[in-house]
Amino acid sequence: MIPTVKRRKLTKFKIMQKIINVLAIASTVVSASVVGGGLYVYLNRASIIDGIKSQAVEAALGSLGGLGGAGAAGILQGESSLPIGTNDLSPDAPQASPQSPQALQPF
Repeated sequence: MIPTVKRRKLTKFKIMQKIINVLAIASTVVSASVVGGGLYVYLNRASIIDGIKSQAVEAALGSLGGLGGAGAAGILQGESSLPIGTNDLSPDAPQASPQSPQALQPF
């Protein structure tokens, strides 16, 4: 009876050892990928920063519509099709007369 118990313990030990080996290999793979990713970012940080800067400039100028780039040169030269608001300030526009406020009429 003693050899049977010893054999079962060895079998459980081998299974447990295989599980531990698989976890150790998985941990090594994860650690190596984290180090590799960090090394890639460190070595390519200049190109990554330049790419982010160009995307930020594109997003900023793209939100301006036609005002960015060549459109801004036309505005600076007086070729704007945008309203400038001077018609609202002309003296010919009807002005509100300063009259006394009327009392509210009850319903």
